[in-house]
Amino acid sequence: MDRQKLEDLIRLVEDSDIHKLEISGPFTSVKITKSRGYAAPAHAHVVERAPLEPAAPPAESTPVEETETIDRDSGLVPIVSPMVGVFYSSPSPESPPYVRQGDRVNKGQIVCIVEAMKIINEIESEVSGTIVRMLVENEQPVEYGQELFLVQPD
Repeated sequence: MDRQKLEDLIRLVEDSDIHKLEISGPFTSVKITKSRGYAAPAHAHVVERAPLEPAAPPAESTPVEETETIDRDSGLVPIVSPMVGVFYSSPSPESPPYVRQGDRVNKGQIVCIVEAMKIINEIESEVSGTIVRMLVENEQPVEYGQELFLVQPD
């Protein structure tokens, strides 16, 4: 990537609500991140732009090994991500998490945010019960259908 394109990308991030920009290619890798004080507005919208370079083919994902085995017959109900995005446990870096392990949740209660393409998506619990386990760390990328929490239903 030439210097002018890199400077244009830096200006794009500085002059917008973009918090993080990553571009990868066969011979190029660029990651630009704004300071941690960023909090995306709840009304953020996507502006589609043509890619500057062809996108690299997706890397093969390898499942993360769990340190403990989860007994699927235990009656625990997973709360799953309805989309690919970035998991946030709180509405902003300064705010406390929506829920913690051991907290009681009600059906319809917001438990986290998954940000996809600068759109903030509040994820609600589909069951009332107690959060037994948090399976994802804050700011971790998540996949469609990935389990985020395990809930012991009431």
